[in-house]
Amino acid sequence: MNINLCKIINLPKIEDPRGNLTFIEEENHVPFKVRRVYWIYDVPGGEIRGGHAFIEQQEMIVALSGSFDVIVDDGKNKKSFSLNRSYYGLYLPNGLWRHMENFSTNSVAMVLSCTFYNKHDYIREYKDYLTWLKK
Repeated sequence: MNINLCKIINLPKIEDPRGNLTFIEEENHVPFKVRRVYWIYDVPGGEIRGGHAFIEQQEMIVALSGSFDVIVDDGKNKKSFSLNRSYYGLYLPNGLWRHMENFSTNSVAMVLSCTFYNKHDYIREYKDYLTWLKK
């Protein structure tokens, strides 16, 4: 699990006086085939989302509206990414612990996933994550 594989990807931004447009293409801007898209919104002030790792799932997270921070942890190192532009996507490989915090009012986080939902892909306890890393 290499935390340095996490990276901000600049998405295309087509500027227009009528309003800007940004798009994402799988296997181009996203380094995987998109199987699922979900979004997180109406997060109450001070709440934290995530708090888990995925065994297989890779993700790209985009702040469609507002801002929030994504904290990534590989069991030894932590890295924080602030997402506040709808033309930035944060790529997260599988095998890293993550959580999201500091949601601004009316923020919307869109997540693109390389897998369909699978409850067995989640590691939900940090101590279990540390044990999994040692395998």
